[in-house]
Amino acid sequence: MRLSPIRTGAVIAPDQTRVLLRPFDPGDADRARRIIARIMLLPEKEVPKILESVCKEFSLRHRNIRERFRARYDELRLLTPSHVRISPARQMLIGSYFLAEYSLESAALFNPSIVPHPDQEGVAPGGVRFILSLRATGEGHVSSITFRTGTVHVDYSINVDAPGGFLEEPKQIPNPVYEKALFSRTMYARGLKTEAAKCVLEKLANKFTLRELRLALDSEGAANCNLSKNIADGIWTLARSNHEVRFDPGQPLSERVLFPATPEQSNGIEDARFVRFAKEDGTYIYFATFTAFNGRAIFPELVETADFLVFRFTTLNGPAAVNKGMALFPRKLNGLFAMLSRQDNENIYIMFSGNPHFWNEHTLILKPLYPWEMVQIGNCGSPIETEAGWLVLSHGVGPMRRYCIGAFLLDLADPTIVIGRLREPLLEPNAVEREGYVPNVVYSCGALVHNGMLIIPYAMADHSATFAMIPLADVLAAMETEV
Repeated sequence: MRLSPIRTGAVIAPDQTRVLLRPFDPGDADRARRIIARIMLLPEKEVPKILESVCKEFSLRHRNIRERFRARYDELRLLTPSHVRISPARQMLIGSYFLAEYSLESAALFNPSIVPHPDQEGVAPGGVRFILSLRATGEGHVSSITFRTGTVHVDYSINVDAPGGFLEEPKQIPNPVYEKALFSRTMYARGLKTEAAKCVLEKLANKFTLRELRLALDSEGAANCNLSKNIADGIWTLARSNHEVRFDPGQPLSERVLFPATPEQSNGIEDARFVRFAKEDGTYIYFATFTAFNGRAIFPELVETADFLVFRFTTLNGPAAVNKGMALFPRKLNGLFAMLSRQDNENIYIMFSGNPHFWNEHTLILKPLYPWEMVQIGNCGSPIETEAGWLVLSHGVGPMRRYCIGAFLLDLADPTIVIGRLREPLLEPNAVEREGYVPNVVYSCGALVHNGMLIIPYAMADHSATFAMIPLADVLAAMETEV
């Protein structure tokens, strides 16, 4: 049975004018010193004029531009001449030379996921306010996470709020506290289980800070442990990959950007699958699984937030925490976290764990079967709980590397059992959607059921995003049992 979702026609397109102010690194400290030396030769009376010209050109594109220039100068202070007094105006001018604009979504804005907004105040009866996460890709194919807000109204019309005009990264929470037991387990899961590493950990308290870890790695004690540079670098990278960031509460959600911030993320944060997770006390937290990419290898990671202001990034560890496309269930099952995964680039698996950061075992639940998915299958976001079972949107890759969106149904009590599956795609690229950055692809990272309607945000050709919707009952009725 072929289904016919309603396409809304609304398009969320990449916007090259949405720019982020980022540090500019000219290559090495010696070159930076030469640039600073040239700026130091400018006559003092000319400095305010040049600074004012720069501020006039860029102050409408970035908040608090002078403060940003000054903050960048502070990061470069050790490269400036120590015996010369540098005026505040020249300090800001120096900072401006070591910043650059990055067009966050100049190449693409795609692979959306949707969750209910934590603040539903003021929404008309029958509607729901939502948060849409998107993968923004810019110069160098570097991807980050950006957000939009909007509303599904009682008549199922969808309104996406216009994004704000400024973009900013969060501030790193400077000295997070680590629990030694959890950190050591994570460290060993990453292959850092050596006597030297154990020796360093023994020098730390049960709870320690990043600064204390740095001192332990740099100290004579580390030398006494015979700690190699590779192991020391691995421990430090792991610590930096488990960190927290905080946005300014006054900054609109659409102006908040989670840009790569660690070595493992250096070439991108890809395909975040957000889910509103119900805790056992009845409150909610938001999790997102995503793929970190450093230009050579991928690393599955997890981010969690209660309010979309403070985000905690952690690594996913264990022999089953591999590959892309992991998606958490929206609550614990029989006291365990549950997650879908794709261990082998072809099939869909399910995993269970008592700790969301460690995944050791996996069970195969679904293989490619129909012509439109014979290359590979994977999930398109977290399972959705329905009375009939766990509804999972899937993606299938067929001839000519054409991506379609399908769906299957898992047993509510035992989600290792597939109880239904769509024979035909739910969504396939039409003539308009097939052209883009990667042709012939429709893809989603998470859908939403509201008042009996399945709302599917999806990407078109890895370039832009749109919405489709279909009654949930129609999807469930079209499920077929595998022979």
